[in-house]
Amino acid sequence: MLLLSLTLFFSSWHTFVYAGDQSKGENCTVTNNRLEFGTYQFHSDCDVKTYCSSQGTCELKGCRKDQFPFGYAPGDYVPPLCPPGQFCPDESDACQPWLPVGTPCQLNRDDQCEPPPNWQQLADTSKYGRNVNGSVCLNNVCMWANVTVGQPCEVENTAYTAYAGSNEFLDVVSRGNCQIGSYCDSQSLVCIQTKQLDETCDADKECSSFNCLRKGVCGRGSDTPKHFGTLVYAVVGAGIFGGMFATLITLFLIHRRQRDQEREKRLQYWCEQNAFRRSIMQMKEIARTSILSLPGGNGNSNRSTVCSRAGSEESFTPMIQHSVHKSSGLRQQYLSDDNGSSYDEIMMQAGQR
Repeated sequence: MLLLSLTLFFSSWHTFVYAGDQSKGENCTVTNNRLEFGTYQFHSDCDVKTYCSSQGTCELKGCRKDQFPFGYAPGDYVPPLCPPGQFCPDESDACQPWLPVGTPCQLNRDDQCEPPPNWQQLADTSKYGRNVNGSVCLNNVCMWANVTVGQPCEVENTAYTAYAGSNEFLDVVSRGNCQIGSYCDSQSLVCIQTKQLDETCDADKECSSFNCLRKGVCGRGSDTPKHFGTLVYAVVGAGIFGGMFATLITLFLIHRRQRDQEREKRLQYWCEQNAFRRSIMQMKEIARTSILSLPGGNGNSNRSTVCSRAGSEESFTPMIQHSVHKSSGLRQQYLSDDNGSSYDEIMMQAGQR
């Protein structure tokens, strides 16, 4: 019950928890140890790592009650947790043995009290923290939460300061020593069976779900999972698959458009290359026609005579010898290369004519 109430203001607890500023070895006053009003957080003159000893100086804490204590940096000395059968008080000076029933305990420190023999049946295993191993500390006295329905009980009402945004209000937490499944009525001080869903209620402790709605009836627990109808699952599933198919179709259309663009580019490149090839062929044809249209192109010129006698080794040899003496080696190689020269091909055709 207390844990549920404290969640309302833990998000801003640093705004109203005042830790001391005296470090190890500095002076302090034990009488300044107190619980802060509204939050009931323990306060002393010493900082979060030390406690005020009876000698009036701050000393390192000898134990801790939290698994992950606040205010420690990596590498700092962290006091140990207490072993089973012992507890760490609010002062955190040293571990102490469990307190028997009827002895004084600190506010809301159910863990300081010795558990009953049948603590497995009485322990609160839920998250509401109504007792610790079947023991409760009510009105600063250790008790066992073993009172059955219809029997007299003890109740403790504590008003905590809670915050909702900038608004401040009181949250009254009512605790009792009734068994789990019942609550202690603040008016009659008798254990009453907890109420079921949709029954009228005045406080959370009256409901088995520990959730009394504003309209005055017991509602579902705050941690109860929400169940939806089959139609909701069908709509969500259709939406998921529809989104998947829409994504696939969109990607297909985008990729097809990209492929069409690439195909258009390749087609344009092919057309340009084909036009370039045709231009070369036209230039070749024009050159051939021009050579044939020269004077003596009918075969009577010296050029045609030489070309026409290209097969005659006697007539071709003097020209080669003459070209060796008159031309460079590069020119001789070009004239003797009959595989890659279009000009030689044209000249040979002209000579044959």
